[in-house]
Amino acid sequence: MSSRFRKLSHTIWHCQYHIVWVPKYRYRILHGSVKEAAESGIMAICGYAGCEVVELNVQADHVHLVVLIPPKLSISDLLGRLKGQTSMKLFQQFRHLKKKPYWGNHFWAKGYCVDSVGLDADMIRKYVRYQKKKEQQMEQLQLGD
Repeated sequence: MSSRFRKLSHTIWHCQYHIVWVPKYRYRILHGSVKEAAESGIMAICGYAGCEVVELNVQADHVHLVVLIPPKLSISDLLGRLKGQTSMKLFQQFRHLKKKPYWGNHFWAKGYCVDSVGLDADMIRKYVRYQKKKEQQMEQLQLGD
């Protein structure tokens, strides 16, 4: 088994996702110390949740996160934690952001974009066919005994 897989007590998994989300009104607010605080918060929350950050790219008006999420944790739960906790931390740390009336205690826009990252479909089909062929060969050997 390849090292790309992770293990839980009864599960072997590799659930990797590319997630993108934006600040409210897509304001270009994620730069300098706000960007650094967002990055450190995202890293800490992912680590605490048992997720592994593969790539993190915080741009002025959006966040790209490639992350391994264990199957026991839903993507929506992780994003709820990420957006909720970083929002509170950023408003606490950068009080000037709260002075703008349009935030309404929400740093991030509603929603996010998520896509799974993994083996391509053709590679998976070939693997499944190979496993089927391998099983048939084993059966043939057992019949020969």
